Amino acid sequence: MTSYAQQPESAEVLRNVVDGVGWIVFNRPSVSNAAYPPMMRAVCEAIDAFDADPSVRAIALRGIGRHFLAGGDFDWLVEIAEGRAGEAAEEIYRWFQGATRRLVTCAKPTVAAISGGAFTVGAELALACDVRLVDRSAYFSERWLDLGLIAPLGGAMWLPRIIGLGRAKEMLLECRQIGAEEAVAIGLASEMLETSDSLHRRAQERALAMSQRSPPAFARMKQLIHDGMDAAQEDGWQAGVAAQGDLLKSDEFRAAVQARRRSPVQGAR
Repeated sequence: MTSYAQQPESAEVLRNVVDGVGWIVFNRPSVSNAAYPPMMRAVCEAIDAFDADPSVRAIALRGIGRHFLAGGDFDWLVEIAEGRAGEAAEEIYRWFQGATRRLVTCAKPTVAAISGGAFTVGAELALACDVRLVDRSAYFSERWLDLGLIAPLGGAMWLPRIIGLGRAKEMLLECRQIGAEEAVAIGLASEMLETSDSLHRRAQERALAMSQRSPPAFARMKQLIHDGMDAAQEDGWQAGVAAQGDLLKSDEFRAAVQARRRSPVQGAR
């Protein structure tokens, strides 16, 4: 029996099309939009639906409430640590990594509009998008090591290419948090807006602007950008899931979850 702070699945990930931009909206604000398998399955289904819909020319992501997406749902992590969550590695591959794979391979423009925290899973979803925009409250955190885990969704491959090896190591190995202004300065985000409302308007504008390009040419250009890293990316994805599957069974992970259970912080931060 699960103990997630769960709403009906259709309510956890909202879909909305605005002038040809399909918005995927994380809607678990009571737990800072923390992710667990049914929610991530809904994200995958939303990406698939928008990718297949010819009236949707671009895809944008955002969260409702204070945070973009605050890592993994803590109750789900407890279930994994206690051996009650089934085959966790399979769920990570199918739905969590499935979402980042879909965003990377989607032929349409993808934009992440980030307010508040993009922790672990949230940071990796944002990294998988073509463009990342932030408001002044935004910050990125890849604190997987705090739970004795690794970044299995693609971030360990993409961060060095986006912000350079040294800064990527600071985020991944030192668990260094990056705020909005610094994110823009180092290329982790391309633009900072003052408020969430202006952020969402700008994300809509940027998505629409990209969608005005020839769709076949845009898709081929995006594919060309990724072609140089495809072999390494596939190997990295597979290795990430295999390693995470081992680490989710480790004493260190169980101890970290128990420590946070005594002083719980929602999400895998």
